[in-house]
Amino acid sequence: MERNLQSGERLRPVDLARAHGLSTQAVRNYEEAGILPVAGRTSHGYRTYTRLHARALSAFLALVPGHGHRTAAAVMRAVNRGAADEAFRLIDESHAELLEDRRTLGAVENALRDLEPGTLPSETSAPPGRPHPPGRPGPAVRSSGRWRAGSASVPPPSASGSARAGEPRRDPRTGYRVYDEADVRDARLARQLRRGGYPLERIAPLIAQVRSAGGIEPLEAALAEWRARLSARGRAMVSGAAELEAYLRARG
Repeated sequence: MERNLQSGERLRPVDLARAHGLSTQAVRNYEEAGILPVAGRTSHGYRTYTRLHARALSAFLALVPGHGHRTAAAVMRAVNRGAADEAFRLIDESHAELLEDRRTLGAVENALRDLEPGTLPSETSAPPGRPHPPGRPGPAVRSSGRWRAGSASVPPPSASGSARAGEPRRDPRTGYRVYDEADVRDARLARQLRRGGYPLERIAPLIAQVRSAGGIEPLEAALAEWRARLSARGRAMVSGAAELEAYLRARG
């Protein structure tokens, strides 16, 4: 179909749409949004497109999987108005976000790797407020909106991110809520999973499974899914870059 498109100087909206699996209205919408260059018009006012428009549409559709619709559209608009440096800056930002996501995944994997089997308390462990077993660290007390345990300081998680049910106890002397070491660890894990794009509604059940199992096995599938998602996005960025380069060359 691409060879058919390139064989003629003028293309109808339906030609462009069929070649890319779109509706003619979608093609018109992309032109109006600045994603495609402005179309020519026949003497009767009908839109006409060229091979350059086909290249632009291919580039946009290739950019979307790696950069998202909004960024891909912004990149194409920048290119079409001659602001290539702005387009490259937007692409650089997407790559920086992907790198940060990879670092976050690595941080989660390293943190979990440091947890030896059996160190995670199960759901049958003593709830907050009861004496800790001998040798176990004491509770972490909420202070000025942050939780502190030794040198660690993390923001308190939302109710959706907490793996424990019920309201934690309060220190009768200060009125502060009191949490134990496992609560703080759960808060850290929930925060990292959120940064990695893990669905909020699935975090609490996942952490509950980790605690119940006494190990990190329930997280292995989630981490593998996360890693695969990042790899797919990275590969999509490579494909998008190739199509965008072809469009830039076509523009001259």
